[in-house]
Amino acid sequence: MIKSDQRPLYLQVIDRIKNDIETGHYEPGQRLPSEFELSRKLGVSRATLREALRMLEDESVILRRHGVGTFISEKPMFTSGIEELNSVTDMIKGSQMEPGTIFLSESEAVATEEDCRIFKDKNPGEMIVIERVRTADGQPVVYCLDRIPKKLLPDYSNRREESLFTQLEASGTTISYAHTQIEPVGYHEKISGMLECSPETSLLTLKQMHYDFQERPVLYSMNYFRADKFKFHVIRKRV
Repeated sequence: MIKSDQRPLYLQVIDRIKNDIETGHYEPGQRLPSEFELSRKLGVSRATLREALRMLEDESVILRRHGVGTFISEKPMFTSGIEELNSVTDMIKGSQMEPGTIFLSESEAVATEEDCRIFKDKNPGEMIVIERVRTADGQPVVYCLDRIPKKLLPDYSNRREESLFTQLEASGTTISYAHTQIEPVGYHEKISGMLECSPETSLLTLKQMHYDFQERPVLYSMNYFRADKFKFHVIRKRV
């Protein structure tokens, strides 16, 4: 039962539930008791409990499934600083897991008007378009859609199993940085199914244009990460 101190009761409830998770009383994916049972166990009103659960949901500590119940969120497999530019392959390897690839489609296509715009090239030539699902120890975790000017990767078909970063470097193009747009996405009719997501699992989309050391755009990627498997953070400095 919650013991009264100087802090509001809902903060004490938050600490109690977090502590129960850390000590193993509640396991990732486990369903919490009903609001009635939990409020009685903690000795607080249901209004206080609901406020605590709302804040825990905002912190992604718990997951509420309408009509089903409240569950402890799964711990992410991968954590990374968003300011760190690593390939998906390196992120998976960094978590001591085996990266894999399910190739969905590969094609060579004439550059579209959008390609000319985002690559800042009126005539980028043919584009290599690659659609893949990346796996970690056999489990699908990221959907990737990449577009690369073929002139930068002329021998792609012979090295398709390698990281695109590695292939580009071997072909004389080294990526220096990327401009990234981050968007949260709910359930996606196509991609969520490919990643074996439940309807409640959201996706985190990173749309990235990668640049070489000459400031030339060389690779455009749209990566959809399972939000329950990946956690990104960033260091912000006061200026």
